[in-house]
Amino acid sequence: MQVRPNQSYRGVSCALAKRYSKGFATVGMPSVLSSSLWARLPLGEDRAPAQHNQRPAWRLGQVFRFPPQSVDPMCLLAFQYRCVDNAPILVAHNREELFDRPTQVPRIQSGKPRSVCGIDRKAGGTWLGVNQHGLFATVTNRSDVIGPPKARSRGVLCRELLTFVDAASAVEHAATELATGRYAGANYVCADPDYAAVVYGGERVEVVELQPGLHLLTNGQINNPNDSRQAFVRRLLTLQKLDSAVAFLAVASRTFSRKPDSAGRRGVIIAEEDYGTVSSTLVSLSLKTQNAVFQYAPGPPSSKSYDDLSALLRQVLSTDK
Repeated sequence: MQVRPNQSYRGVSCALAKRYSKGFATVGMPSVLSSSLWARLPLGEDRAPAQHNQRPAWRLGQVFRFPPQSVDPMCLLAFQYRCVDNAPILVAHNREELFDRPTQVPRIQSGKPRSVCGIDRKAGGTWLGVNQHGLFATVTNRSDVIGPPKARSRGVLCRELLTFVDAASAVEHAATELATGRYAGANYVCADPDYAAVVYGGERVEVVELQPGLHLLTNGQINNPNDSRQAFVRRLLTLQKLDSAVAFLAVASRTFSRKPDSAGRRGVIIAEEDYGTVSSTLVSLSLKTQNAVFQYAPGPPSSKSYDDLSALLRQVLSTDK
């Protein structure tokens, strides 16, 4: 996917950050970034609140970023949105992290609104969760921005997103926070049955509304045709029709459990010496609470079976609004 100078994005002209490396504006890792980048900041407090079917209003601003460094892939997300009538949100997610990073398995968290999510015990944030309003939120790290020396935890921001009533409000908060420059590179996906979007916190902060369909995300742009890992997973997922929640979860569980072959290729699971796939999550948010599904493998799903935590999710979704 290419970004061109002065490309119009949702009616606002966006300037492209200068590059001093070979190649032009492709999704990847430039060697040097301009320190002055364009971001989209929320308008003043007198702006009318965004509704589900309204896009948040934005203005151009400035955000300062630090040069990128090489990092391993950080998480894999498959998100099927509004393709199945009774299950508008279907998710498969592999978390990739250092093996020695302490983690608390998903459970019902205290506070309001109630939510189900795992906790990164080092920073106190989360990588994925669902709240009582049916809002889904997740984060994947990006490889193009490392952030300031004392960057705020990206997982803490993800956990904050679960305090909102709807996806539009969560998206606006994520974009506002990322524009402060306090975070290393990250992508946030927020979704409810009425609205879904990805917030890029990379070279610049962008909000891209997601249309019905199957979306793949790793550590760059969503649905990036130049991302070989996304392309491989998409091929595996679309070998069968994903026309029901049961079909999606069955195909996704096999796909996200796939180990590399003897040559170390054609796999989804990552297993380096001290880093790799540390957990996997499957979620189905149904229009009927009793059909909601939350399954979690506390390790690579190639060797750890998925535990059924659906009762926790249904309990949260049944909470009085």
